[in-house]
Amino acid sequence: MHSNMFVNLPVRDLTKAVEFFTAVGYTFNPQFTDETATCMILGPNNYAMLLIHDRFQGFAPAPIADTQATTGVLVSLSVESRDDVDALVSRAVAAGGTTYREVDDYGFMRSWGYRDLDGNVWEVFWMDPAHIQG
Repeated sequence: MHSNMFVNLPVRDLTKAVEFFTAVGYTFNPQFTDETATCMILGPNNYAMLLIHDRFQGFAPAPIADTQATTGVLVSLSVESRDDVDALVSRAVAAGGTTYREVDDYGFMRSWGYRDLDGNVWEVFWMDPAHIQG
């Protein structure tokens, strides 16, 4: 089907966004980085393009959502363990992000999330592989 996924997100301050996501634990591809955008590596073949508002608006068919008043996107990312859920969200909060709800723990699945500096929602979850039917 698809060989790569790129989520494009508007950011108000690219330098602060890079500092925030570096503190969370992400790295960036300098090949796709300039003063208006950067490519954040989420995992193999999964990326988030962080673009300043003017650059993002050049691609968008409508105005940028006010993420303080509405949810423009909810990015869900799986991690390897239950502890990784808490660790990643805790790093995001320590770097200036905020949680928007309590952790959900269903035994076979744990999820929690945070809002980044621009109000984008990142949902982090772990699911027991034994519960996933193939």
